Amino acid sequence: MNVLREELVPMFIATVALSLLLTLAFAGAGFPKLSGKDEMAAELGRLGVSAGFTRVIGALEILGAIGLIIGLWITVLGIAAATGLALLMAGAVAAHVRARDDAKRTLPSLVLLILSAITLGLGLAGL
Repeated sequence: MNVLREELVPMFIATVALSLLLTLAFAGAGFPKLSGKDEMAAELGRLGVSAGFTRVIGALEILGAIGLIIGLWITVLGIAAATGLALLMAGAVAAHVRARDDAKRTLPSLVLLILSAITLGLGLAGL
């Protein structure tokens, strides 16, 4: 019987909350990229990302969001999804820095990077 130890309950609640929040954020960001919305392609094009790679990024964001949800039952998958999303956002932050973007344009990627890293840490701590 798989019973959650009492001391892990707050950590599990935090993991669920962050996973749900990140799922909404990444699904919301991924679908416009995957569908090739003009404004999204223009924004990423400004950062040097091709239209084809924009779709790949969108697909990875959606797959990561799905992985976070499934990861609530299959921990290793949640850890893998959080790792992938954190790496994806590290690349996004680097692209914004390379483009000399201001904080307003860089901050969303940085916040998602931090939240993904926290989710990853919570997943690892729960093993």
